Amino acid sequence: MPRRKRKFKREITADSKYNSTVVAKFINQVMRKGKKSTAEKVVYQAFDLIKKRTKKEPTEIFDEALKNVAPVLEVKSKRIGGANYQIPIEVRTPRKTTLAMRWIIEVARFQKGKPMSEQLALELIAASKGEGEAMKKRENIQRMAEANRAFAHFA
Repeated sequence: MPRRKRKFKREITADSKYNSTVVAKFINQVMRKGKKSTAEKVVYQAFDLIKKRTKKEPTEIFDEALKNVAPVLEVKSKRIGGANYQIPIEVRTPRKTTLAMRWIIEVARFQKGKPMSEQLALELIAASKGEGEAMKKRENIQRMAEANRAFAHFA
């Protein structure tokens, strides 16, 4: 049987304002239907709001938020002998950041009433302090992984 084609990771170019690949990746995650300029506006406005409210560098708050929300363990479903087990698995670094970004954006997107940039800023500030909805999501996943620790030997 022939080997599969190797999947190559595409390099993401750093964003223009903060010169950071992580921020560029965040912008890409915020983006909907290919509207990158809109996503950039939303993220940059959120960063401006963060700067106004915390009097700190927004990239510091952003990095702190990602670090706090990133999960250490997650559960993966595995079928063994007719039963499905939730097996706790350690999360690799690229997936950690991706999940953290996804959860922060998800929380900001589904809160109604305020503009997306404002919601995003509030959630990033909350996450950097170790609170907020994205942190709750992380806690739930960690709790589930801890509860299913007995099945770790199936991994």
